[in-house]
Amino acid sequence: MMMTCWVLVGVFVTIVLIYGLIEFHYFLRMFITVFLARYCKKRVHILDETVIYGICTTNDVDALLYHMNNARYLRELDFARVDFYERTDLYREVCSQGSGVVQGAATIRYRRFIKPLTIFKITSKIIYWDERSFFMEHRFITPSDGFIRAIAICRQRLLNCSADTVIGALLNRRVKHNGNIEAGVTQVSPVRPEMPPEVSRWMESNEISSAMLRQEPITITTRC
Repeated sequence: MMMTCWVLVGVFVTIVLIYGLIEFHYFLRMFITVFLARYCKKRVHILDETVIYGICTTNDVDALLYHMNNARYLRELDFARVDFYERTDLYREVCSQGSGVVQGAATIRYRRFIKPLTIFKITSKIIYWDERSFFMEHRFITPSDGFIRAIAICRQRLLNCSADTVIGALLNRRVKHNGNIEAGVTQVSPVRPEMPPEVSRWMESNEISSAMLRQEPITITTRC
């Protein structure tokens, strides 16, 4: 009996430490997302749109307990991007060129609440790329009414390689699924798309901010 009690105490302490030291749900869901995208979902072309589903749980609500916390939207985009990276082979192509990818900037516009226990989906697609980055658009949509609850644009910065090279290698790649080779479902465009006006204005804002920060003097405070 004493041994059983100590085992239960050990299990309880382990669970508390896991939840206290790391965000266990985040890493568990990330693992499931990668597994499903890699082994269960069909591959898609680099210019196609991917979709993942989510639900606003009690862990996601804000202090008023009325709708999803604003910060959770950006967190959900991590899962949407990973799903897109895996299904399009984008991340594999980046790694094959000895490079990596990081998020350089993000902007989001909230249009209507996502209330607790509401199911939503996130659509993801590449809308533009330049020499060093590619730009993704994500939409939070409630399937019940088809309303776009929020829309986000993220700039993914490539490290030590060209976005033109990566995207170009994937543009005409055929999609493999269950051992069969299928043509990509998207009509391939051999040229870089025109920059959407909202991306153009957003990039202009980022450049103004960068220039302003570079001009600010660096102050060093010394504590006695």
